[in-house]
Amino acid sequence: MLLPLIAIVVIVGGFAVLLANTGHRSQSLPGGARSAKSASFSGNELTPPKSAPGVALRNYLGGPRVNIGSFRGKAVLVTFLYTHCPDVCPLITANLGVALRLLGAKASEAQVIAVSVDPRGDTRQTVAAFLRAHGMSGRMLYLTGSARELGHVWQQWGVGSERDAQQPTFINHSAAVYGVDGSGRLRTIYIGSEWKPSEIAHDVPLLAAQ
Repeated sequence: MLLPLIAIVVIVGGFAVLLANTGHRSQSLPGGARSAKSASFSGNELTPPKSAPGVALRNYLGGPRVNIGSFRGKAVLVTFLYTHCPDVCPLITANLGVALRLLGAKASEAQVIAVSVDPRGDTRQTVAAFLRAHGMSGRMLYLTGSARELGHVWQQWGVGSERDAQQPTFINHSAAVYGVDGSGRLRTIYIGSEWKPSEIAHDVPLLAAQ
């Protein structure tokens, strides 16, 4: 039986987000940011605001490398997933879809990006099937790459990813959604599966306007 999916531990300087599934290795926030309740955002606010790390990877269908800077004026929601995940990844994806539906016409102010934590298992076919199953085809950029390319992005974002020693089909990984504002700064974080879609729906227009 899998251990509890996500635990949140308060540490000096912010949160340590434990790995999803069976992992227990903590991860620091990008750029040494701190996380705290916000007077403005429904999600936790990251301070001080810093430029979001890069995600210079290609969408699973190919095309040019994605640059967060090209989405200026929008809220960018960045998460880290894998298609064979049995628990938290499908939930995060489904909740992001609900958030977009809650936004209605304002969904155009958001860009959802998922970065693979499984370069071996996240193939073009598995990603396409995953997005179809969760109603996110055409609504989420799902970025893939080589282990080296992805590892560089994981390092920049403080994300852990390692194959589970007991159940090798599972990947132990950090589970969160990061909110990037319209100026390209990392501003909010939504931890694991604990956040509600309404929180992101509330924050997207605020992030886009920053």
